[in-house]
Amino acid sequence: MSLTIAFIGLGNMGGGMAANLLKNGYAVRAFDLSEDALARAETAGAVRATSAAEAVTGADAVVTMLPTGKHVEGVYTGEVFGAAKAGALFLDCSTIDVTTARRVIEAAAAKGFDMVDAPVSGGIAAANGGTLTFMVGGTDAAFAKAKPILSAMGKAVIHAGGAGNGQAAKICNNMLLGATMIATCESFAMARKLGLDPQTFYDISSVSSGQSWSMTSYCPVPSVGPQSPSDNDYQGGFAVGLMLKDLKLATEAAASVNASVPMGNAAEALYQLLANQGKATRDFSIMIEMLEGS
Repeated sequence: MSLTIAFIGLGNMGGGMAANLLKNGYAVRAFDLSEDALARAETAGAVRATSAAEAVTGADAVVTMLPTGKHVEGVYTGEVFGAAKAGALFLDCSTIDVTTARRVIEAAAAKGFDMVDAPVSGGIAAANGGTLTFMVGGTDAAFAKAKPILSAMGKAVIHAGGAGNGQAAKICNNMLLGATMIATCESFAMARKLGLDPQTFYDISSVSSGQSWSMTSYCPVPSVGPQSPSDNDYQGGFAVGLMLKDLKLATEAAASVNASVPMGNAAEALYQLLANQGKATRDFSIMIEMLEGS
């Protein structure tokens, strides 16, 4: 008999994730404030619910994919805890601040529930394709229960440690990504102004010490390297606004533990400038246009 999973939050990421649970034999009860999102989930085979509490009632597990910590805490404390059956497992796949993640998991534990924070890496294409990476925080027992469910939606499920450590891993990773992309963009921009062909620079640096994922898997220059959002006028991919959200979470977390992150702070400021130019919905590699003065 398949497990029943309540899935709350069926946006660009959550919709694909829920569809992959269905493909892997789970029964899904779906809830979202968007009628369009609910209709897509229903088409994929989910049963629609009229509220988060209705979705959760009787479910074996609850997966949430929500915008911010405020939404996550509100849904769990306002509806999920009161409606969930004894022994239900909670998996929050949102990207939120570490403090809120730990507080919600502690509240769940106080009520007798196992819960993990399991933010994702991979973007919309990976959510649709079932190839996400999950960074998971929680007890060993909670992780063991969560792993089969997460594996139905991803290619890698990694236990990062205790409650909140999934969020810590996610924001540290994305701070590194954000800063690395800026360095990649400014290097290509400078190379071009120095008269070096971008493809030639790529051919050299991609096999030299300057190599990075931002260059060889996600090159910000059109027609250089593997297919990436730069080849589609920076549409799709990972939005500037989402990168900025993650960088704000990272620098806030750094301040809370007195960690020195000068590159993270600089990256946040530059993506803020990019967002202020009306580029919040474009892929974050569009940074190269700002640096080139386009």
